[in-house]
Amino acid sequence: MTVPSPAATPWSSDRPWRGVMVATALPLRDDLSIDYDAYAEHVHWLIANGCDGVVPNGSLGEYQTLTDDERARVVRTAVAAAGDGARVMPGVAAYGSAVSRRWAEQAAEAGAGSVLLLPPNAYRADERAVRGHYAEVAKAGLPVIAYNNPIDTKVDLTPALLARLHGEGSVVAVKEFSGDVRRAYEIAELAPDLDVLAGADDVLVELALAGAVGWVAGYPNAFPAACATLYRAAVARDLDTALPLYASLHSLLRWDSRTEFVQAIKLSMDIVGRPGGPTRPPRLPLPAESGAGVRAATEKAVAAGHR
Repeated sequence: MTVPSPAATPWSSDRPWRGVMVATALPLRDDLSIDYDAYAEHVHWLIANGCDGVVPNGSLGEYQTLTDDERARVVRTAVAAAGDGARVMPGVAAYGSAVSRRWAEQAAEAGAGSVLLLPPNAYRADERAVRGHYAEVAKAGLPVIAYNNPIDTKVDLTPALLARLHGEGSVVAVKEFSGDVRRAYEIAELAPDLDVLAGADDVLVELALAGAVGWVAGYPNAFPAACATLYRAAVARDLDTALPLYASLHSLLRWDSRTEFVQAIKLSMDIVGRPGGPTRPPRLPLPAESGAGVRAATEKAVAAGHR
């Protein structure tokens, strides 16, 4: 088996899910209303600082707490701010497949280039239900990136199942969040044309070395330039650049895999002067000890010159 060379497969409008796709946090005011102007500025800033695109309405964007009108407006805002709708990959997760398809259709109407889709998670779906779910959303016409998060959904998109979904034309890529880096090699064996995207910040380098061609990332919300440099060094297998940078950021990147990742990333954003703000319930502010840890790691990254 030949491991793909991600450095030779950069972002392009015909494969807009590749590269550094930032799962955007959503700026909220003190009254918990959405600051759409701040969000638009943030999307523009991320792309201007080396990121390839954005993923609105993911878990980091608190999509579960949004009204339908808010969720649709977030996508329209991201498309307008990105300058090229292909750079926007909205999350379209929902309890029902028909609802997810409608969100994918809304993303297409807004001008987005692809969508990110969790498996059914209202119950522990079997393979038949998973395949039907992805086939239904694919009917919307946009490329579908599967999101494998068995930790939270309790539905595991195994390499064999992903190969079947890809073979059926339902998915073009997978955001791999299982934490098991070995899966990238099995996916490459079973479905060599299925793109693997790093789905957790703290296994980026390992998955890049295993052939990942993209990163659906959280911490570029606070440090886009440093994270973009890290990604490009990792996929180029420039370990002299990647490993010291990875080590210096890893105490922050680990927060992306923790339950309180939304609060942690928003706190880091606030510290570096980006529009983070509070979170909507049921998420509460970080406990004092956790908040102090995030603050110390963020200030250390700033002192190291990361931005």
